[in-house]
Amino acid sequence: MDLQRVLEKCGNFGPYQILLLGLYGYTNIVSSLHYFSQTLISFTPSHRCSAPVEEYSQNFTERLSCSVIQYDVDRTSFRDYKCTSWDFDKESNYESVTTELEWVCDDAYKLAVGQSFFFIGSALGSIFFGYLADRIGRLPACVLSTLTGASGDFFTSFVGSLPMFSFTRFISGLSMDTQYVLMYILVFEYLSPQHRTFGLNIILGVFYSVGLMISPWIAIWLGDWRSYLWAASLPALGMLIFPLFLHESVEWLLTKGKFDKAVNNLKSVAKFNGRQVDDSVFDEFIKHYREKLNSAQNKSSDTFMGMLRTPRLRKFTIILLIKSMIITIAFDILSRNVEGVGISPFKLFSYSGFVVLPGGLTIILFQNKIGRKGMACASLLVGAFITATTGYLVGTLDPANYSVLLGFMVCLARFGAVVAYDAEAQYAAEIIPTSVRGRGVANIHVVGNAFAFFSSYIIYLGTFYKPLPSLLISFLLIIGACLCLTLPETLHKQLPQTLEEGEIFAKGEKWYFFPCFSRKRQPNKSESQLESANEITK
Repeated sequence: MDLQRVLEKCGNFGPYQILLLGLYGYTNIVSSLHYFSQTLISFTPSHRCSAPVEEYSQNFTERLSCSVIQYDVDRTSFRDYKCTSWDFDKESNYESVTTELEWVCDDAYKLAVGQSFFFIGSALGSIFFGYLADRIGRLPACVLSTLTGASGDFFTSFVGSLPMFSFTRFISGLSMDTQYVLMYILVFEYLSPQHRTFGLNIILGVFYSVGLMISPWIAIWLGDWRSYLWAASLPALGMLIFPLFLHESVEWLLTKGKFDKAVNNLKSVAKFNGRQVDDSVFDEFIKHYREKLNSAQNKSSDTFMGMLRTPRLRKFTIILLIKSMIITIAFDILSRNVEGVGISPFKLFSYSGFVVLPGGLTIILFQNKIGRKGMACASLLVGAFITATTGYLVGTLDPANYSVLLGFMVCLARFGAVVAYDAEAQYAAEIIPTSVRGRGVANIHVVGNAFAFFSSYIIYLGTFYKPLPSLLISFLLIIGACLCLTLPETLHKQLPQTLEEGEIFAKGEKWYFFPCFSRKRQPNKSESQLESANEITK
């Protein structure tokens, strides 16, 4: 009598699960407001030097973005002065951190430095809150993570110097996505397996898109970056009521030996769903997990470092780490780089936020048809082509005349980034053996977040040559697509349970093998049962 069988009796898709999905949707809105607040506070509008009348002759002065050129009477010679103040073409009179603190021209690097500390915090936060979740539980760690990130946003609104800005962005980054991941685990565990893929992806697509699409309009309505950070951090307070409605992870309680608490949670779920479950079911359930826990304590477990000791697993692990770096940094840059295409960055950010939903639907519709490797490789390759094309068009076309085309290409590039990010998450989880899957996925995720530290600096390269960030990202995406070809296909296969199985998994498979181009093979009964068990384990 394992957890899934007990949940079937208690109700694994009833009123409690509907409540869970609703709160999961709220978490996605909070997460999107938090993650992309750094984008909305840092838009840099067109600007030029504001030259004092008493210092320069206005009749023979040309004001540029970073300097003032003063000509003599016959315009045969000139003097070049650096700007000391600027006039900004503000969108709806919105005051961003760059316009208020004048972090442009020689000081433009300050924004990149400050924002990069956000990703240092995200890497360390994933480790810290992951450890905390194992110590005190998933639910309290989720609440604390969300409040920590919100406090970072709130305190950022009071700073006016680079050191303090960097510090508060570091605090904000501590909960970049741990709040979302921990809530995902809670929903995943209590939801029926047949509803997980569709339900979780649809909720994510709808509510995350809502958060992305409304946030720019909130920023414009409030008028300045400080007020927006207050507003973006406020919804996190709603997480304080989550413990009143949600139960702790039963799986976590079982691993800690808290069997009575686990049973009480399941009984509460059954009551909420209007189900009656005999006590004998729970007695058998406790007996099963007591034996399982005792058995696990007597066995030596695999470790993540063990994946680096054998040649094939070592190759897979290194490739997954590199792919995580590439996809994370591409996702962040393509989501944030929405300026200089002839459309208001606020509007373009809002419009492009809609692509999260079709991106999730694309995964649902095609991943089981063309295979995991095919989906991962194709999304990276197509994304590279779209991104490179967008960069080329931005560098050659006049944004004033081709704003619609350039805006469409930016949205298309963001769509490709969403698909690649979602495809990578499931593919990595299936390649890593079950015995180290949780630790493996977490470590790969942490490395990807840490590498996103460089995203702000890559965006900063656009101040020298506008298409450069897009061209660099397209090159990295092509590398990622090529690396996918060296990984095994996992569709319709028995996924590895141990490191030994992982070392021989798909051995002998050709790099050009794709299920969609090969004769379809129906998995036998044992393979289907094992794959179903693996999905539940994930």
